[in-house]
Amino acid sequence: METRESNLAPSDFPTKDVQPNSSPPLECIVTVLSIDGGGVRGIIPAKILEFLEKKLQEIDKEDTRIADYFDLIAGTSTGGLMTTMLAAPGPDDKPLFSAKQIVEFYREHSPKIFPSMWCGFLGFVRSLFGPRYTGRYLRDIIEKKLKETRISETRTYIVIPTFDIKLLQPAIFSTSEGRKNKLKDARLSDICISTSAAPTFFPAHNFKIKDDSNGEPPREFHLIDGGVAANNPTLLAINQVRRRMILDRDNNSNVKAVDYGKLFILSLGTGSAAPDQNYEAPQVAKWGMFRWFYSNGKSPLMEAFNQASSDMVDIHVHALFQELDKQDNYFRIQDDQLKGDTASLDISSKANLEDLEKIGDGLLQKPVSRVNLDKGIIEPVKFEDSKNKEKTKTNEEQLINFAKKLSDIRKAKLEKLKK
Repeated sequence: METRESNLAPSDFPTKDVQPNSSPPLECIVTVLSIDGGGVRGIIPAKILEFLEKKLQEIDKEDTRIADYFDLIAGTSTGGLMTTMLAAPGPDDKPLFSAKQIVEFYREHSPKIFPSMWCGFLGFVRSLFGPRYTGRYLRDIIEKKLKETRISETRTYIVIPTFDIKLLQPAIFSTSEGRKNKLKDARLSDICISTSAAPTFFPAHNFKIKDDSNGEPPREFHLIDGGVAANNPTLLAINQVRRRMILDRDNNSNVKAVDYGKLFILSLGTGSAAPDQNYEAPQVAKWGMFRWFYSNGKSPLMEAFNQASSDMVDIHVHALFQELDKQDNYFRIQDDQLKGDTASLDISSKANLEDLEKIGDGLLQKPVSRVNLDKGIIEPVKFEDSKNKEKTKTNEEQLINFAKKLSDIRKAKLEKLKK
């Protein structure tokens, strides 16, 4: 069976001719992968993807890649970098990186992207007067890998958020927009550098896009980390598909509503600090700006914004699929028990990277869980077995089931393409 070519154009999203809340044919399901931001903690979802890709290859007995199974991949910050690696064209008509190679990338390059001398208090003092890290090594390695490749050329559709500090509004880059509008067809290297430009950590990124075909002036961007807009880009991905569904609905009188039940989503977090590693109101009540930006090697304000953003998206999406009675169509893997160095965004010592890899592997053995907003924790989900008894499932068990469904969906789409 041949590998899917460049996946689906926006007008080809498989959303037509299916009544809301019905069970859509496999070839009509839209598969989505979403990856949070989180600095060096990106190695956690990279390990999950390594496992998933291996299972998919075992099921289909092919040298397939993650991009062969997802119609749309969304990523923010470190997740945006990973998204690009998974979807950028590489040699031999394959994506630039396999999931395993992404793990190796983090091992090799994280210590040079985040030099250890700037990880602690010295780095915080440095960040009072400028970015903690120059970002030079990150820019160089990204530009070396991606060269002049543009977002319109990705093997599957992607969406990556950034934030335009000049306009004070999100700047969203997507394959669909890049293919329709040359002024939105940015180089992947510029997008990756921008979505990773976390304030106080890396410098903002400025670039222009020209369209010489119609004489329009260049479009200029002044961008920082996409986590400012959407640290968890799952809703952003859903909105990309929703726009296509609305067009299909408007063009098809038989379809009366947008059918979110056709979405099949895997959302991967990068972990968050355990509750006992965080703060209490009496402690923070007397804090000024300095302590909000730095406390025991962490930035409480940035952590709060990023985690609140990620959790609220998770809660919203879970509620949406619960209302549709399609809970199995949305699967999020996240760990809220990170402690010490593993909760940091930039500690890239060999020991910490190894610990983060172990956390990624260990997540597979943890039960499938969801955020409980009342308790403020992630807790296990109960499933009914064939005898109507409640039990938990591990993330590994659920991910294997997810892989089987992805394989079936891909085969159905390939069969449709042959007709």
